[in-house]
Amino acid sequence: MPPAKKKKATKKSVSCIFDQFTQKQIAEFKEGFRVMDKDKDGIIGKEDVAATFAELGRPGTDDDFAQMIADGGAPISLTVLLNMFASKSSGEQDDDETIVAAFRSFEGTTPGIIDPDQFKSMLQAFGDKFTDQDVANVMEIMEMTDDGQINSNALLGMLVAKQE
Repeated sequence: MPPAKKKKATKKSVSCIFDQFTQKQIAEFKEGFRVMDKDKDGIIGKEDVAATFAELGRPGTDDDFAQMIADGGAPISLTVLLNMFASKSSGEQDDDETIVAAFRSFEGTTPGIIDPDQFKSMLQAFGDKFTDQDVANVMEIMEMTDDGQINSNALLGMLVAKQE
């Protein structure tokens, strides 16, 4: 009896990129990708990036946007975007509780309120330092109280995922 032919096992190329993120994070990436993919072709191109930056009031040049796309090293699909984030990630994830705690640390004696002058000083002193124009752009989207203070509850509502 001739030996039975062995079927050659086919190795499937399976990306584990989705295993590196929580389902909640993947949903947020999908939504962000959907918002950025202006022409809805499944790829984020230079024009998509330029339009997104324009919506955010962050001008740039064609060269800037071309470089951003080139940094992806491939057409930027959702999977490529996830790989880009995974490679840039230090392994630490800012969960909602961390973000809330960070912004609550800016509050003074009144919960839910941040002094805009103190906030501006912090934005210009630590980390990626903001310019006056950067701060002005940030302040434009913040909800302010009647007496000119930052409503931190509204700010946190924009920054963290809705808790169900």
